[in-house]
Amino acid sequence: MTWHASLSLDYTLESERSVARYTHKGPLRILQSLYPEGDAVCHNVLVHPPSGLVGGDTLDMTVTVASGAHGLVTTPGATRFYRSDAGLATQQVHARVAADARLEWLPLEAIAYNGCDGLNRAVFDLAPGAEMMTWDITALGLPAADLPFAQGMFRQHLEIPGVWLERGTINATDTRLMNSPLGLAGQRCMATLVFAAGSAIASERSDRALACARELLEASELRLTAGATSPHKQVIVLRVLSPVTEPAMQLLRQVWASWRHEMWALPGKVPRLWNM
Repeated sequence: MTWHASLSLDYTLESERSVARYTHKGPLRILQSLYPEGDAVCHNVLVHPPSGLVGGDTLDMTVTVASGAHGLVTTPGATRFYRSDAGLATQQVHARVAADARLEWLPLEAIAYNGCDGLNRAVFDLAPGAEMMTWDITALGLPAADLPFAQGMFRQHLEIPGVWLERGTINATDTRLMNSPLGLAGQRCMATLVFAAGSAIASERSDRALACARELLEASELRLTAGATSPHKQVIVLRVLSPVTEPAMQLLRQVWASWRHEMWALPGKVPRLWNM
């Protein structure tokens, strides 16, 4: 049996309060809205009760953030792409962020199990004046449990239409990609944090964000396998390679909190769920 689940999540600003409403089909839903920072930012937890995907499964999410609203979405645990011979397993989100709106799309990691065939796709449409932060964290196999990613395929797609497009295919049997110094160099966690805007980011803001990130990188155990750049006037990117997920996640959280403070004058308010 395959799962086909969809969710539509909409944020609006009502009486100075960011309000979330959603509809869903299948095993995909949003938990109660939380306001640990006050009414301006609505925190939500996205839940997929089966917790994993096999061939033929599809999770399809759409998000809209209306002008003035600010939504933060995370997950209670990793998304697991399990071994399967039944075809492609897909997780995809398409978000539209209006002018003067903000979105933080911060799911926990995706785990590519040995023998999986998975696609993790994210598309973010940003209107002029919109801003967002998102991250993508991929763990290849379970090295700590001696369960390597030795067979299978994992595809990634991250897009801001007209501005930014990253696509990649990770074939577990491609030894040059997996182990070469010009590839993953034996690292089994890839992580990317993106700050993006619907308009050009002022150079002084971009410079400050990069300086904050690089200061944290220098103090990190991953300083030799991480870097922060602004390859487009609307995009700032932090990239990390790590042997396992935990140090990469720790670094991303630190830089996310720093960018939140620097770019939005907001505290790095960690969702309580991350500390459980």
